[in-house]
Amino acid sequence: MGDRTRVALDITGGLATVTLTQPPVNALDRYLVHELMDVIAEVRRSEEARAVVVTGGPKVFAAGGDVKEMLGWDYAKAVRDSGALGDACTALARLPMPVVAAVNGYALGGGLELALAADLRVCAADSKLGFPEILLGVIPGAGGTQRLPRVVGASRAKDLIFSGRMIGGQQALESGLVDYVVEPEAVVEKAKELAAPFLRGPALALRAAKEAVDRGLKTSLDGGLELERGLFAGLFATKDRSIGMTSFVEKGVGKAEFSGR
Repeated sequence: MGDRTRVALDITGGLATVTLTQPPVNALDRYLVHELMDVIAEVRRSEEARAVVVTGGPKVFAAGGDVKEMLGWDYAKAVRDSGALGDACTALARLPMPVVAAVNGYALGGGLELALAADLRVCAADSKLGFPEILLGVIPGAGGTQRLPRVVGASRAKDLIFSGRMIGGQQALESGLVDYVVEPEAVVEKAKELAAPFLRGPALALRAAKEAVDRGLKTSLDGGLELERGLFAGLFATKDRSIGMTSFVEKGVGKAEFSGR
């Protein structure tokens, strides 16, 4: 595990909780991003983790990249170093289990890109979300211009990215940027509540469902349908498929006790 001081990982009862712990605002500098990649890799290797909650704690999710760190970059350094956060976001998005982002306070720039890499997002009513990069003379560079349109549509994404403005929790909910808005003190608990059914659900079916949606969005409808058929058929080789269908026939829906196999 190493001596991590900027990103904490706790895996308890199948839930992997990833917490950014770099005060005051969880700036996504190269040190934090390096630790985050290490933590994501550890979650992927874990035989216990069945779902993930990513949080920045009770006050701030992540206020973006470290601008002071980037101030001295030239083109060559930007080409060489700017991909690290994007790689971390992609690694998070590609985890085979459901990922829920729990957003308190600010989720700006790279922080919002990290949240967009999750499957579901919960934010506080007083949260502030946005992409201020345009106000610095650049654009989002860790997936924001690609993931945001896929979540909220092209026009709404352009509005946020072109203006650099921040929006609050309720507006984020209305736009589809987040899935749930709760009071600040309830954000992490709500995220864990959403993750709870996944901890005892059919792990391989959940993995297949995530793969079907994520890979299907990158291909044609016909390609996606073919992908879905293959994943569906493959689940008939799992123990949980037998458990789920037998339980449904004998006891009705929603009463199966899955094994994760």
